[in-house]
Amino acid sequence: MFRWLLVVFLALLLIQGIMPWLHKIGFGRLPGDLRFRLFGRELFIPLTTTIILSMVCAGLSRLL
Repeated sequence: MFRWLLVVFLALLLIQGIMPWLHKIGFGRLPGDLRFRLFGRELFIPLTTTIILSMVCAGLSRLL
């Protein structure tokens, strides 16, 4: 259980890091991507983007 939690956390950090590039091609504005302001900081939780990117990665790993 802890391992999966760590993987999801690292995936969210990775997506947050490459989000400016992904935003240019349309990711981050999908339904299910949460963006809100808390204590003057904008927080972004890319749920739908994470699911789509994980499906793409799973498909690529099956091909390779």
